[in-house]
Amino acid sequence: MTTTSRRAPVSGAPRLRLAALVAAPVLALSAACGSGSGDGDGDGDGGKQDQVASAPESPGKGGGGDKAKGSADPSGGDKAGKSAFFDAQMTYVRCMRTKAGLKDYPDPKLSGYLNWPEIDKIVDPNGGGEEYKGGKDGVCGDELRAAMNLEPKRDQQQDFESMLAHAKCMRDKGVSRFRNPTMADGNAQPGGEPDPTSPKLDTKSPAYEEAREACASKLLDGLDGMQ
Repeated sequence: MTTTSRRAPVSGAPRLRLAALVAAPVLALSAACGSGSGDGDGDGDGGKQDQVASAPESPGKGGGGDKAKGSADPSGGDKAGKSAFFDAQMTYVRCMRTKAGLKDYPDPKLSGYLNWPEIDKIVDPNGGGEEYKGGKDGVCGDELRAAMNLEPKRDQQQDFESMLAHAKCMRDKGVSRFRNPTMADGNAQPGGEPDPTSPKLDTKSPAYEEAREACASKLLDGLDGMQ
Protein backbone atom coordinates (compact mmCIF):
# COMPACT_ATOMS: atom_id res chain seq x y z
CA MET A 1 0.00 0.00 0.00
CA THR A 2 6.30 7.25 0.28
CA THR A 3 10.30 7.31 2.42
CA THR A 4 12.71 8.10 5.14
CA SER A 5 15.22 5.96 6.96
CA ARG A 6 13.76 3.29 9.19
CA ARG A 7 14.48 4.01 12.80
CA ALA A 8 13.72 0.52 14.01
CA PRO A 9 15.39 -2.70 12.86
CA VAL A 10 12.24 -4.04 11.28
CA SER A 11 12.33 -4.62 7.54
CA GLY A 12 9.48 -4.07 5.08
CA ALA A 13 8.57 -7.76 5.29
CA PRO A 14 5.82 -7.33 7.94
CA ARG A 15 4.00 -4.96 5.61
CA LEU A 16 4.19 -7.45 2.76
CA ARG A 17 3.05 -10.37 4.90
CA LEU A 18 0.22 -8.20 6.20
CA ALA A 19 -1.04 -7.42 2.73
CA ALA A 20 -0.99 -11.11 1.88
CA LEU A 21 -2.93 -11.98 5.02
CA VAL A 22 -5.66 -9.38 4.91
CA ALA A 23 -7.16 -10.41 1.66
CA ALA A 24 -7.13 -7.70 -0.95
CA PRO A 25 -3.79 -6.46 -2.22
CA VAL A 26 -3.52 -6.09 -5.97
CA LEU A 27 0.25 -6.13 -5.97
CA ALA A 28 1.48 -9.68 -5.38
CA LEU A 29 3.92 -9.72 -2.53
CA SER A 30 6.67 -11.84 -4.00
CA ALA A 31 9.47 -9.52 -2.92
CA ALA A 32 9.46 -9.86 0.84
CA CYS A 33 12.44 -7.97 2.20
CA GLY A 34 14.91 -9.32 4.70
CA SER A 35 18.49 -9.14 5.91
CA GLY A 36 21.06 -11.15 4.01
CA SER A 37 24.76 -11.44 3.43
CA GLY A 38 25.14 -8.14 1.60
CA ASP A 39 23.51 -5.43 -0.48
CA GLY A 40 24.07 -7.15 -3.80
CA ASP A 41 27.14 -5.36 -5.11
CA GLY A 42 29.35 -7.00 -7.63
CA ASP A 43 27.19 -9.87 -8.87
CA GLY A 44 26.72 -8.45 -12.35
CA ASP A 45 22.95 -8.91 -12.45
CA GLY A 46 22.25 -5.19 -12.81
CA GLY A 47 23.18 -5.16 -16.48
CA LYS A 48 20.84 -8.06 -17.26
CA GLN A 49 18.04 -6.34 -15.38
CA ASP A 50 18.44 -3.21 -17.47
CA GLN A 51 18.44 -5.21 -20.72
CA VAL A 52 15.03 -6.79 -20.03
CA ALA A 53 13.52 -3.86 -18.18
CA SER A 54 11.11 -2.86 -20.96
CA ALA A 55 9.55 -6.30 -21.45
CA PRO A 56 6.77 -6.97 -18.90
CA GLU A 57 5.08 -10.35 -19.16
CA SER A 58 1.58 -9.01 -19.81
CA PRO A 59 1.96 -5.53 -21.30
CA GLY A 60 -1.54 -5.35 -22.71
CA LYS A 61 -3.48 -5.60 -19.46
CA GLY A 62 -1.87 -3.24 -17.01
CA GLY A 63 -3.38 0.09 -18.00
CA GLY A 64 -6.88 -0.82 -19.03
CA GLY A 65 -10.00 -2.57 -17.92
CA ASP A 66 -8.46 -5.76 -16.50
CA LYS A 67 -7.86 -4.29 -13.06
CA ALA A 68 -8.16 -6.37 -9.94
CA LYS A 69 -10.71 -5.53 -7.29
CA GLY A 70 -9.36 -3.60 -4.36
CA SER A 71 -6.55 -1.74 -6.14
CA ALA A 72 -6.08 2.02 -6.42
CA ASP A 73 -5.65 4.55 -9.22
CA PRO A 74 -2.99 7.05 -8.07
CA SER A 75 -3.78 9.53 -10.82
CA GLY A 76 -7.51 9.91 -10.44
CA GLY A 77 -10.54 7.75 -9.79
CA ASP A 78 -13.86 8.14 -8.09
CA LYS A 79 -13.84 10.89 -5.44
CA ALA A 80 -16.50 9.16 -3.36
CA GLY A 81 -14.45 5.98 -3.40
CA LYS A 82 -11.36 7.84 -2.28
CA SER A 83 -13.31 9.52 0.50
CA ALA A 84 -14.61 6.17 1.74
CA PHE A 85 -11.08 4.77 1.63
CA PHE A 86 -9.74 7.68 3.67
CA ASP A 87 -12.57 7.40 6.20
CA ALA A 88 -11.96 3.67 6.58
CA GLN A 89 -8.25 4.26 7.08
CA MET A 90 -9.03 6.85 9.75
CA THR A 91 -11.21 4.29 11.52
CA TYR A 92 -8.26 1.89 11.44
CA VAL A 93 -5.89 4.58 12.70
CA ARG A 94 -8.21 5.41 15.62
CA CYS A 95 -8.37 1.74 16.50
CA MET A 96 -4.56 1.54 16.48
CA ARG A 97 -4.41 4.54 18.81
CA THR A 98 -6.98 3.16 21.24
CA LYS A 99 -7.36 -0.63 21.17
CA ALA A 100 -3.76 -1.25 20.04
CA GLY A 101 -2.40 1.34 22.47
CA LEU A 102 -0.30 3.22 19.88
CA LYS A 103 -1.33 6.78 20.74
CA ASP A 104 1.15 8.28 18.26
CA TYR A 105 -0.03 6.23 15.28
CA PRO A 106 -0.01 8.75 12.40
CA ASP A 107 -2.94 9.93 10.32
CA PRO A 108 -3.17 8.52 6.79
CA LYS A 109 -2.17 10.71 3.88
CA LEU A 110 -4.87 12.75 2.15
CA SER A 111 -4.87 10.06 -0.55
CA GLY A 112 -5.96 7.56 2.10
CA TYR A 113 -2.75 5.56 2.09
CA LEU A 114 -1.04 4.93 5.40
CA ASN A 115 1.97 7.09 6.18
CA TRP A 116 4.62 4.37 6.28
CA PRO A 117 7.64 6.60 6.99
CA GLU A 118 5.90 7.95 10.10
CA ILE A 119 4.72 4.48 11.13
CA ASP A 120 8.31 3.24 10.82
CA LYS A 121 9.34 5.76 13.46
CA ILE A 122 7.08 4.25 16.13
CA VAL A 123 7.92 0.60 15.50
CA ASP A 124 9.12 -1.20 18.63
CA PRO A 125 12.52 -2.71 17.74
CA ASN A 126 11.86 -5.52 20.22
CA GLY A 127 8.38 -6.30 18.94
CA GLY A 128 7.08 -8.42 16.13
CA GLY A 129 5.98 -5.69 13.77
CA GLU A 130 2.52 -5.33 15.28
CA GLU A 131 2.48 -1.73 14.06
CA TYR A 132 2.25 -3.15 10.52
CA LYS A 133 -0.23 -5.92 11.31
CA GLY A 134 -3.22 -4.35 12.99
CA GLY A 135 -1.81 -4.28 16.50
CA LYS A 136 -0.99 -7.08 18.91
CA ASP A 137 -3.02 -10.22 18.19
CA GLY A 138 -4.61 -8.36 15.26
CA VAL A 139 -6.86 -6.33 17.53
CA CYS A 140 -7.52 -3.90 14.64
CA GLY A 141 -7.47 -6.52 11.91
CA ASP A 142 -11.13 -6.08 10.98
CA GLU A 143 -10.68 -2.33 10.54
CA LEU A 144 -7.56 -2.88 8.45
CA ARG A 145 -9.28 -5.39 6.17
CA ALA A 146 -12.25 -3.04 5.76
CA ALA A 147 -9.92 -0.23 4.69
CA MET A 148 -8.01 -2.40 2.23
CA ASN A 149 -11.24 -3.59 0.65
CA LEU A 150 -12.12 0.05 -0.08
CA GLU A 151 -8.80 0.91 -1.72
CA PRO A 152 -9.64 2.50 -5.11
CA LYS A 153 -8.55 0.89 -8.37
CA ARG A 154 -4.98 1.30 -9.54
CA ASP A 155 -3.54 1.55 -13.04
CA GLN A 156 -1.37 -1.55 -13.09
CA GLN A 157 0.76 -0.38 -16.03
CA GLN A 158 1.57 2.85 -14.20
CA ASP A 159 2.43 0.87 -11.08
CA PHE A 160 4.70 -1.41 -13.08
CA GLU A 161 6.51 1.50 -14.72
CA SER A 162 6.91 3.24 -11.37
CA MET A 163 8.39 0.15 -9.70
CA LEU A 164 10.59 -0.45 -12.75
CA ALA A 165 12.03 3.08 -12.50
CA HIS A 166 12.57 2.53 -8.77
CA ALA A 167 14.36 -0.80 -9.36
CA LYS A 168 16.66 0.76 -11.96
CA CYS A 169 17.40 3.65 -9.60
CA MET A 170 18.28 1.23 -6.79
CA ARG A 171 20.76 -0.55 -9.04
CA ASP A 172 22.20 2.74 -10.26
CA LYS A 173 22.74 3.70 -6.61
CA GLY A 174 24.76 0.56 -5.93
CA VAL A 175 22.24 -2.17 -5.02
CA SER A 176 23.10 -4.23 -8.07
CA ARG A 177 21.00 -7.29 -7.20
CA PHE A 178 17.74 -5.35 -6.88
CA ARG A 179 15.32 -7.23 -9.12
CA ASN A 180 12.89 -5.68 -11.62
CA PRO A 181 9.12 -5.92 -11.10
CA THR A 182 7.12 -8.12 -13.47
CA MET A 183 3.59 -8.28 -14.84
CA ALA A 184 1.42 -11.36 -14.27
CA ASP A 185 -2.21 -11.64 -15.35
CA GLY A 186 -2.36 -7.88 -15.76
CA ASN A 187 -1.12 -7.13 -12.25
CA ALA A 188 2.18 -5.50 -11.32
CA GLN A 189 4.36 -7.76 -9.18
CA PRO A 190 6.98 -6.02 -7.01
CA GLY A 191 10.67 -6.55 -7.55
CA GLY A 192 13.50 -6.11 -5.08
CA GLU A 193 14.84 -9.16 -3.29
CA PRO A 194 16.06 -11.67 -5.93
CA ASP A 195 15.54 -14.71 -3.67
CA PRO A 196 12.95 -14.22 -0.88
CA THR A 197 13.61 -17.75 0.41
CA SER A 198 17.28 -16.92 0.96
CA PRO A 199 17.58 -13.11 1.06
CA LYS A 200 20.62 -11.57 -0.57
CA LEU A 201 19.90 -7.88 0.11
CA ASP A 202 20.96 -6.34 3.41
CA THR A 203 18.07 -3.91 3.80
CA LYS A 204 19.52 -2.52 7.03
CA SER A 205 22.89 -1.57 5.59
CA PRO A 206 23.75 2.15 5.24
CA ALA A 207 24.31 1.67 1.50
CA TYR A 208 20.83 0.20 1.03
CA GLU A 209 19.23 2.90 3.19
CA GLU A 210 20.94 5.65 1.19
CA ALA A 211 19.80 4.12 -2.10
CA ARG A 212 16.24 3.69 -0.84
CA GLU A 213 16.03 7.31 0.24
CA ALA A 214 17.50 8.52 -3.05
CA CYS A 215 15.01 6.45 -5.08
CA ALA A 216 11.88 6.91 -2.95
CA SER A 217 10.44 9.55 -5.27
CA LYS A 218 10.30 6.99 -8.12
CA LEU A 219 7.43 5.13 -6.43
CA LEU A 220 3.84 6.27 -6.87
CA ASP A 221 1.75 6.97 -3.80
CA GLY A 222 0.71 3.70 -2.22
CA LEU A 223 3.67 1.69 -3.51
CA ASP A 224 6.13 2.52 -0.75
CA GLY A 225 7.13 -0.59 1.13
CA MET A 226 6.06 -2.85 -1.73
CA GLN A 227 9.57 -3.39 -3.08
